Amino acid sequence: MFAAVNSMGLLGIDGFMVQVEADISKGLPGFDVVGLPDAAVKESRDRVRAAMKNCGYQYPVSRITINMAPANVRKVGSVYDLPLLMGILKASGQLNADTDEFAFIGELSLLGELRPVSGVLSMVIAAREHGIKAVFLPPQNAAEGSVVDGITCYPVHSVTELVAHLLGIQPLQPATGWQPDPNHKSFVPDFADVMGQAVARRVMEIAAVGGHNVLLIGSPGAGKSMLAKRLPGILPDMTADEALEATKIHSVAGTLGADTGLLQERPFRSPHHTVSVAGLTGGGTTPRPGEVSLAHHGVLFLDELPEFSRQSMESLRQPLEDSRVTISRVNATVTYPCTFMLVAAMNPCPCGFYGHPTHACTCSPQAVRRYLSRISGPLLDRIDLHIEVPPVQFDELSSKKKSESSADIRVRVNKAREIQNARFAGTDITCNAHIPDSQLKNWCPVSDSAEQLLRDVFDKLGLSARAYNRILKVARTIADMDGSEVIDFAHIAEAVQYRSLDRKYWGE
Repeated sequence: MFAAVNSMGLLGIDGFMVQVEADISKGLPGFDVVGLPDAAVKESRDRVRAAMKNCGYQYPVSRITINMAPANVRKVGSVYDLPLLMGILKASGQLNADTDEFAFIGELSLLGELRPVSGVLSMVIAAREHGIKAVFLPPQNAAEGSVVDGITCYPVHSVTELVAHLLGIQPLQPATGWQPDPNHKSFVPDFADVMGQAVARRVMEIAAVGGHNVLLIGSPGAGKSMLAKRLPGILPDMTADEALEATKIHSVAGTLGADTGLLQERPFRSPHHTVSVAGLTGGGTTPRPGEVSLAHHGVLFLDELPEFSRQSMESLRQPLEDSRVTISRVNATVTYPCTFMLVAAMNPCPCGFYGHPTHACTCSPQAVRRYLSRISGPLLDRIDLHIEVPPVQFDELSSKKKSESSADIRVRVNKAREIQNARFAGTDITCNAHIPDSQLKNWCPVSDSAEQLLRDVFDKLGLSARAYNRILKVARTIADMDGSEVIDFAHIAEAVQYRSLDRKYWGE
């Protein structure tokens, strides 16, 4: 006998329809799965066999052939356990129910209980697009599945429970639409803890408003990591589309919490400097999102930047420029979005005290040059804001005056970001940092005095075209913070000030 049930698969961060066809025929007992299954899918044969027996169903002592269509796309993971079992139950006559408008997703335990899988959000979105009316999935994935409108998600604890529902014996309750927790508390540290560092705080606010990349240079203990870890607390609220895109990536990567529907905070990723190129940009035999994609619409913080391998640092150049990373393998080519803010921190030399006002540097000039040369010019050119973080003075540390809190800064950030949202309405541009170079003249009007300053700076510093464009984008952000539609002299002057450290350190 023959039967077919619907399931879903993943290709990159997008879902696609998979039809699981089951055929039971006479012959020597066997269980074959075809249609480009990976090792996890092939192992599902043993899980399905044990689950059927332990749930009280009769396992067919016949020739079982499973085909997973389309057969030219590799099927990955344990998500197909449940549809395989349902297909066998229908083909063997143990389940007589119409399942044409349903899709089944989930891993099985040997007792027939459902276990969570990755990528459910993308699968449910694809199921809705293919006309599926209801999806049956593990209860731990119900929150993310219920985010999608226009389709019903049923949390299923066991195969027995699912069959009872399909036969009309005991209906399941659909998952209610996920709603954000109004009492959700952020555990991001507060800028109120940062003493002094007025210039660095200003730079971090500019970066948050415009989505700009930042390089922090300073001696150990100056507060570089402290500033970077507080940046998420002043980032603007995510839009619904941004939250959905970021959540899809975390769902595929399996880093989404069991009760999480959509991410409520922008991601903050801080990989160790031993991370591989594949871990940073994505990859593997079966491509998976890397840290740059997990930081989508959030922050990627690289502490001790020169300690990262040269290959890892250079792999960031294309994602920073294109906001996406493409991974090519023999079986498939996938593209992951990666619109992120790069925040990098580093010491000025191996001992960390080069240029320190009171602590002598013990490094030779050659050692300093070798250390700084680990950061390539093309990577440095892609970082909008270069800021020196000086040591904090005693009077600032001992001051009883409280610094401005993240909540107060975030109010200004959201106000300036609203200006950008209105400017870029109807486009896929999210902030000033991602203005296409071809549109700079339209969205970055410059006064005569500012244009003359730009000309002088370009000729004197020998700026590249990329550096020129990035200075203009930073000036656009500063103008937005001042509520000015036209970029003026002061805005250009401040933006240029944040591009001088590459001349101080790398120009010597």
